[in-house]
Amino acid sequence: MKFNHRTIYKTALVVLLLSSCGKGFIDLKPISSVTTDNFYQTAEDFKNAVNGAYNALRTGGTYGVDSYIFGEIRSDNSVAVASGSVTDQDEFDRFYIRTTNPYINNRWSNSYTAIGRCNAILGRIDPIAIDDALKARYIAEAKFLRALFYFNLVRTFGDVPLVLKEITNPDDGYAYGRNPKEEVYAQIEKDLTEAAAALPVSYTGADAGRATQGAAKAMLGRVLLTQKKYAPAAQQLKAVIDGNQYALVPVYADFFKVSNKNNKEAIFDVQYKSGGIGQGNSWPNSFAPQNSGNIVIMFGGGGNNMPTDDLVNEYEAGDLRKATTVATSYVNAGGSTIPGNFVKKYFDVPAIANDNGNNIPIIRYADVILMYAECLNEAGYVADGDAFTYLNNVRFRAGLGHLTAAQVPSQAAFRLAMEHERRMEFAFENLRWYDLVRTDRAIPVINGKSTQINLVNPVTQQNLVFPIPQSQIDINKTKITQNEGSN
Repeated sequence: MKFNHRTIYKTALVVLLLSSCGKGFIDLKPISSVTTDNFYQTAEDFKNAVNGAYNALRTGGTYGVDSYIFGEIRSDNSVAVASGSVTDQDEFDRFYIRTTNPYINNRWSNSYTAIGRCNAILGRIDPIAIDDALKARYIAEAKFLRALFYFNLVRTFGDVPLVLKEITNPDDGYAYGRNPKEEVYAQIEKDLTEAAAALPVSYTGADAGRATQGAAKAMLGRVLLTQKKYAPAAQQLKAVIDGNQYALVPVYADFFKVSNKNNKEAIFDVQYKSGGIGQGNSWPNSFAPQNSGNIVIMFGGGGNNMPTDDLVNEYEAGDLRKATTVATSYVNAGGSTIPGNFVKKYFDVPAIANDNGNNIPIIRYADVILMYAECLNEAGYVADGDAFTYLNNVRFRAGLGHLTAAQVPSQAAFRLAMEHERRMEFAFENLRWYDLVRTDRAIPVINGKSTQINLVNPVTQQNLVFPIPQSQIDINKTKITQNEGSN
């Protein structure tokens, strides 16, 4: 979404008015037929509507600024600042989430608002006179985005309502209960498969950052891997590799430089742009240490998403990723060293507070080759085989020695090596918790660090999904039920 950020901002306001969230079921209130009939008429209208769907990626409840709470705070990678309003994050960290927690409510409501935008596009575009190729692309982009939003929902809550058409009457929303997660995944796979068939291989100029064929295949690979469908996942991931559109950036730190956004390793990012136009990323300010003034970053830091000592200590000697990703202290204006872990991976020089230019990666090429290596190992361990080659490609960039069968002598050992590598490679990219869940490692790993995390409750199978927001149950008690064990 390098594509005209001012246009996106204006578009977001228009689309928000057309499909805004309310307090009704799944937070989709009816759309005025007069307003929408006037809006969804031209190619420009649908361009703005599609841009508005992309803009929904930035909301805190989807893939935007609060997404680290689900992927990182929930895991063993980081902890919350347990003070003031941030105690809501502490509930994620120590496993005592209330059903009224605002972050789970935002994930639900922001996701369904975004899905509503996609459904409006898909339901209204067919009869409009638009160039056929452009229409096919807009449809594919909407399906890709809808799949992303549903993937977030199903990984977070398990069974969720599967809404595939625009809701214009609030009463219609009460008909939707929670569909089994298998049905939701099937729709995600369908949307991504159809998107991959119609999306372009690449874009140029102002369209850089939009969903591509490779993005759809890469995400489909992740979705299939999440379900332990290893063979079809491998097929999709290998197609991305063989497409030769992506490659590892030679220097790990260079991937995250604002000046190098949408590089050859970036398959799909949430796009941000600084400049005081409401399109900036708040992460660099949010993650910098509290009370650090302008020493670490201009306009200070919030101290959020603090790396654990456990994560810091897991880096191997010589791992070049460590210096890019975390710091354990800073030197204040008086020359004193102030200890304390903080995230360095996202850094910019903001002109105003919380207005940074960093993108948030959703999927990058390093993830594709590591997921492919994982699929190969699950198909059958081969000593020093192709799975080792792909794993070692990532390690080589990090300045580390290659692993061999002598060090990783079995399928089980390779799984643990992969768990370590993914933790180091993708720290603070919101993957850690979901990696632990999909590999059935969340319960033993988190409980094994219960003292370090100071767990309020031990992790059980029930904690692998989050509570359904109480507001949604209160609105539609006959259809929406709570996840077992939620408070």
